[in-house]
Amino acid sequence: MKVGDIPQVLPVEALFALSRILGQASSWRKVMDEAIQVVRPHFVFDNLVVYLLDPVTLNLEVGFARATGRGKSAEADVAWGEALSNQVVEQRQLILQEPADTIEDRLQRPYMLGVPLQVGETLLGALIWIRFGGPPFDSVAFPFVEFFGQQLAQAILRERLAHEISRLEIQYSGLQAQEDFISALSHEFRTPLGFIKGYTTTLLRPDATWDAATQREFLNIIDQEADRMQELIDNLLDSARLQTGRIKMNFQPVRLDSLVSDVVARIRLRHPELEVSVQLDEPLSPILADPQRLAQVFENLLSNAVKYAPGSPVSIKITPDAGGVHLAFADRGPGIPEKYRQKIFERFFRVPDIQPSVHGTGLGLYICKQIIQAHYGQIWAESQLGQGTVFHIYLPWKP
Repeated sequence: MKVGDIPQVLPVEALFALSRILGQASSWRKVMDEAIQVVRPHFVFDNLVVYLLDPVTLNLEVGFARATGRGKSAEADVAWGEALSNQVVEQRQLILQEPADTIEDRLQRPYMLGVPLQVGETLLGALIWIRFGGPPFDSVAFPFVEFFGQQLAQAILRERLAHEISRLEIQYSGLQAQEDFISALSHEFRTPLGFIKGYTTTLLRPDATWDAATQREFLNIIDQEADRMQELIDNLLDSARLQTGRIKMNFQPVRLDSLVSDVVARIRLRHPELEVSVQLDEPLSPILADPQRLAQVFENLLSNAVKYAPGSPVSIKITPDAGGVHLAFADRGPGIPEKYRQKIFERFFRVPDIQPSVHGTGLGLYICKQIIQAHYGQIWAESQLGQGTVFHIYLPWKP
């Protein structure tokens, strides 16, 4: 149906305005009041109701309702055309329903006009127009009412299709992330498994004998690679649990200075060559946190400094303020290129060409970020090439 085919219930300018409003809307509900303002000066109605058909249950539910005129003061009591909407959907055609003349109460004498909301064979619901006490709907208005219904149905369908496309894009993104996850997982497991298999096969060769020093060297490599696999499995489990919120934080009062000192002492046992300094300018009150998970974050940052900034001293500065505590872990390593700084906290991401001989899972900083966010804190990095990297953590006193 073209605008030119509609009898002049509305002037052409109003019809084009109505078509523009509904045709360009990303959300049809948000523009319905604007559409009503265009229509009502030319077409009298008291109530307007949009019933939407649930595609699963096939039940009709109110998607939009507006009392604009003589029944507005009694919205809870007046008719909203529910029975008529079922008839319109069942018959898929315009239906006019008029009251008996014997009823005196004007609000109990609704004149109702219903049209199906339909695009092609796709039935979306029904649009009900209501007048209380008259005047009756004239058949000259039927083409306009059908035109409005068609425009509204197209807007509703367009919005639904946009939501479906968005849902499919998210689903595809999830599948792509799952494929990337499996690919990265396969790559990370392949290396230690290759070492373990290779050195085990070498030790078991019947045609060769190995002296005790060589055997011990091979076994040490196997042990290290097994530890690497165990670390990878632990990190994978932690990342999955953190991502789905299945790890419960055990919040309790924690002295961050003591916790940092304990972590530094443990790191020094494994890496005696590491030089670490801790600076705390004023006494520190306890903070509400999970000490085990925060220790995991601090250990990861120090271990990364050992891996990616070998030989560099590490300084830790702790600064409290009114809202929480700021910690800064600074090294003097090679730094991180600017284009990678926003990605280092993503799962499985590793900065290319930086210490390529160092093995890593690309999960450590991702886990750190999840733990800090679970404390309602923030973690970020600042870096300059050739001058080092500073990892900042801000934790509120009470998450």
